[in-house]
Amino acid sequence: MATTQKLTSLDFEIFGNVQGVCFRMYTEEEGRSLGLSGWVKNTRQGSVIGQVQGPADRVSEMKYWLEHVGSPSSRIDRAVFSNQKDISKLELHGFSTQY
Repeated sequence: MATTQKLTSLDFEIFGNVQGVCFRMYTEEEGRSLGLSGWVKNTRQGSVIGQVQGPADRVSEMKYWLEHVGSPSSRIDRAVFSNQKDISKLELHGFSTQY
């Protein structure tokens, strides 16, 4: 199978009630289930930041999930996406939670 699929990298920051509600764990699981690479981290300001990389269509699915789904007990007020760019190969491997 040729890997001609376009790869995309995307940064995100999610605002709302997203800390202490397993948001990072669910984000990691969702990213892995979509076959994406990336990381997720809590900020001191109460938001969650991270980066995802992978096939463009899967990254779009993850964007939707981050903005509209999240963890069961989270409340997402706002999702900000930035630095979306095409990449020639994955710069990250696996999906992890950073501290």
